[in-house]
Amino acid sequence: MTGRETLLDPTGSAARTADATPAPRPVSLRGLTVGLLDNARPNATRLLTELAAELRHRHRTAGSLRYVKDCAGLPAREELIKELAQDCDVVLTAVGDGGSCAAATVADGVALERAGVPAVSVVTEPFLAAGRAMAEVCGFPGYAFAVVRHPVAGLGADALRGRAAEVLPGVLRVLGAGGGRA
Repeated sequence: MTGRETLLDPTGSAARTADATPAPRPVSLRGLTVGLLDNARPNATRLLTELAAELRHRHRTAGSLRYVKDCAGLPAREELIKELAQDCDVVLTAVGDGGSCAAATVADGVALERAGVPAVSVVTEPFLAAGRAMAEVCGFPGYAFAVVRHPVAGLGADALRGRAAEVLPGVLRVLGAGGGRA
């Protein structure tokens, strides 16, 4: 039997499905504060730190603030989303390198967009479907996120720096910042 399946929201957050409009994109990243929402997966901190360093170097951001989630497989608490929205101009959240953590990373990005903050969720290639499914469940089927080559966990500093360099154009695309200098 072929038919359409219903995807249930595993977060129980049906109230978050009201708006699918992305937050306004900055004209430039110069002088902006970058929030780093770390889901505590292996190498998430290092990947986010490398991305923030590149944004600061290439686009002259003001710097970054790091926040850590309680659980990689669950969306961030509403209080944390509010704090990020208050303190940061743009947010990077990572790393979605497993089924539930990829879905939660995308849910975090959608919540930040709805709070008015441009957000880039970073998901590894094998978990694109989980990220896309969560965006749809959240009522934001067009939510764009950045894709990084798998794996991220277990990489050394040089390999991780390479992954950050590979995903940076995707991060800039989602932020609407293009590839040029600020």
